[in-house]
Amino acid sequence: MPRRFPSLYQTFGSGSTTPSRRADVQLTGADGRLEEWKDGDDDIKSEYGSEISKDDADVTTYLIGADDGLGEPEVRRRENLHRFDPKARWTWREERALVRKIDLKIMLWTCLMFCALEMDRANIRQAVTDNLLPELGLDHNDYNLGNSLFSLSFLLAEVPSQLVSKRLGPDRWIPIQMVLWSAVASSQFTLSGRAGFLISRILLGVLQGGFIPTVVLYLSYFYKSHELSIRLGFFWTAMVFADIFAALSAFALLHLRGFMGFSGWRWLFGVEGLITLGFGLLAFGLMPAGPTQTASWFRGEKGWFTPREETIMVNRVIRDDPSKGGMHNREPLTLKLLRKSLCDFDLWPLYLLGVMSNIPFSTPNIYLTLSLKDLGFTTFQTNLLVIPSQILHVLNMIILTYLSEAISQLSLVAVIPQIWSIPFLLWLRFADTSEVSKWTTWLVMSIFLGNPYGAGGIIAANIYRQDDAPAYHRGNSVLLTVVGLNITLYLSTKMYYTMRNRYRDRIWDRMSEGERFEYLAMTHDSGNKRLDFRFAS
Repeated sequence: MPRRFPSLYQTFGSGSTTPSRRADVQLTGADGRLEEWKDGDDDIKSEYGSEISKDDADVTTYLIGADDGLGEPEVRRRENLHRFDPKARWTWREERALVRKIDLKIMLWTCLMFCALEMDRANIRQAVTDNLLPELGLDHNDYNLGNSLFSLSFLLAEVPSQLVSKRLGPDRWIPIQMVLWSAVASSQFTLSGRAGFLISRILLGVLQGGFIPTVVLYLSYFYKSHELSIRLGFFWTAMVFADIFAALSAFALLHLRGFMGFSGWRWLFGVEGLITLGFGLLAFGLMPAGPTQTASWFRGEKGWFTPREETIMVNRVIRDDPSKGGMHNREPLTLKLLRKSLCDFDLWPLYLLGVMSNIPFSTPNIYLTLSLKDLGFTTFQTNLLVIPSQILHVLNMIILTYLSEAISQLSLVAVIPQIWSIPFLLWLRFADTSEVSKWTTWLVMSIFLGNPYGAGGIIAANIYRQDDAPAYHRGNSVLLTVVGLNITLYLSTKMYYTMRNRYRDRIWDRMSEGERFEYLAMTHDSGNKRLDFRFAS
């Protein structure tokens, strides 16, 4: 995961790469009293951005806005930057209270929106337990095709969706997306054949594509980089809670089979689609455009944050990453920037891992409900029996997220799920599931899928085939091969980024203090091409 290191004010507070030692200062606390912070507390001040030197302010201001030739710095035309103040300072107590408030006002709602997305894209797994496939004249291969078309559409829509989002703003585009896909999701109530099934999967993929990266961009307006990484762990955890809720709601909604003459899976699609519609309509009022744009008729005339809190929000984020000072939530992306990102070879290992890493888990997860039905569990037992694996998944995801932050070894932590999967895939490949208890098979599958994987995948949807059912020995052999490849990819990625960081360390260490300062102030390098950028591996 890329990150900038070290931060600007840490680098040049005293001409070194460690926090500078400054004179004693007095800061006003949240209770209005003066707090005296001694010289030994500078690490805390530097980490939380409570003080910034004149040199730091000059360079930061240069990075986030230069004179545009009209006599007015560009920063004055950027939203949120009327709160930018290089001399602003605040206490640790104020910042912690503010972050908790952001968690409640911003993070919680984004997690709920993600739950809505997951519910509409994953409830197909519950629907197939209620005879959706035979009633539509479909087989397992048609099911695979539908999942593949969804994943492909989701992927192809990522970039166009983000282009629209950058033009309109995430606060406008995300609610529009939710309303549009909820219309498609609820219309699955009327499905009547193979063509309708495939078209609905394509439309859902197109309309949901780009939602996740757009939300991550939106959250970056409010959080510092290290805060965001932890919160993204909880963001992905929300997906699992959605799966648990989907299983419980399916247990209830599928009991409606026969009500008004309709199948249970039709009620499942229709009701859950209408729930998402409600979330989409609420999103128009619950998503402010940015930290200083929370006032509205829905959120109140004064907004969610005080002027003091807005100042802290803006300055803490910009000091963590000065390049965010140039962000504009209504600024369109250009083809030049898109081409530049696609040609960035330093990101290619991440793209490859994004394609391959989830395959060993996505395939069994897609087929979990069908597999449990084949073992002899009833429709309602099946939908309840998927819940334990989801709970275990949540716990493991949280543990690995904190572990990765604690030891700062992202690649080594990320490879743990691949190693986890090996004994379970070996059992599924060589065990005769027809000769063992169905509860034993369920237990193995639950522990296996309790692994913190990410869902989805075009390739994953086509590994279990109709002619390989129900044991899928061939498919499990393929998954074991993919696991071996993924372990190699993770270790190779770590080696690559470690070498890239060492190369930049050698260049940086040879530079004098003045050369470093001049580089940061004058360089045209950007993003991960900067000499002060380090890859977290």
